[in-house]
Amino acid sequence: MAQGQLEVEEEINMKIDIKGRELIYKEEGVVLSAYLDSVKIPTIGVGFTFYPNGDKVKMGDKITHVKCDEIFDKIVVQFEQAVNKAIKVPITQNQFNAMVSLCFNIGVKAFSDSTLVKKINSNSSILEVEKWFTAWCNAGGAPILLGRRKREFKIYTTT
Repeated sequence: MAQGQLEVEEEINMKIDIKGRELIYKEEGVVLSAYLDSVKIPTIGVGFTFYPNGDKVKMGDKITHVKCDEIFDKIVVQFEQAVNKAIKVPITQNQFNAMVSLCFNIGVKAFSDSTLVKKINSNSSILEVEKWFTAWCNAGGAPILLGRRKREFKIYTTT
């Protein structure tokens, strides 16, 4: 490096790939008419509770498959950014996909402030990561998401 030059840390901004997209679509399901989710929040499309403009989904709303894909493409960016910002260690594409799926489901703040993120960033054992990944299994006070978390963790550990 020449005298006076500063080394610039290259920022890597990962994005989900087709497998990540398929994971989220499969886990969330695709419903083109608004419905009440397990905790009674109006939801549409691929688990959307709000639209890209910030409006909340309302009962009676309907969308097409094309519109669903458009909304997903706009909304998923915030979850990709959250994972990119929170995770400070190198990760694989599968690990990124699994974490975006989790973040998409639990929300940016919950993900970013989670013990899971702290464990990943401190290079904890895979058993610790699994423990904190699968800890996010409750919705409405019931462990209805444990199967999803186990599937996401399996992807997290797939090379």
